[in-house]
Amino acid sequence: MYIIAGLGNPTREYEKTRHNVGFDTIDVLADKMNVSVDERKFKGLYGRGILEGEKVILLKPQTFMNLSGESVRAAADYYKVDPDHIIIIYDDISLAPGQLRIRTKGSAGGHNGIKSIIAHLGTQEFPRIKIGVGDKPPRMDLADYVLSRFSREDREIMEKAFEEAAQAVQVMIRQGMEAAMNQFNGHKNP
Repeated sequence: MYIIAGLGNPTREYEKTRHNVGFDTIDVLADKMNVSVDERKFKGLYGRGILEGEKVILLKPQTFMNLSGESVRAAADYYKVDPDHIIIIYDDISLAPGQLRIRTKGSAGGHNGIKSIIAHLGTQEFPRIKIGVGDKPPRMDLADYVLSRFSREDREIMEKAFEEAAQAVQVMIRQGMEAAMNQFNGHKNP
């Protein structure tokens, strides 16, 4: 069994912002799996289904980004899922818009949602898919930037990235982390 958690902030105010690319990718996965992510539990919204022959929980924490670990930990405890079967999908300002980077472990790198997950799981060793949202403009506040929306051109790039991230999840489950890293790391969406 896997938990696939996409990070973001709840409420319409934050829809389609840079910080919500995890939620957007969960929506793509839910469509592929033909499931709804609308059950309320674990301080989040979740849905259950089968992906690549494995039971999968799709999770959108509703705790706001900085407390994402509360939701992920609650789901992990309930389903007894080890951290190596919890895939976290989130935004990364150090990558170009639409670029993916898959890792098996790592620090939070300044991302408060990941800091919370590391604190609640007690480990940095869980797989993750970082989706590039581009670096903030000079003199712009980081919080304002990640809570802003993409330009029309960048949004088109991001839509492709969400599809690619969903494919990466499938490869991670079917063929393993190394295959997914070889296939998706460094690839840029035009």
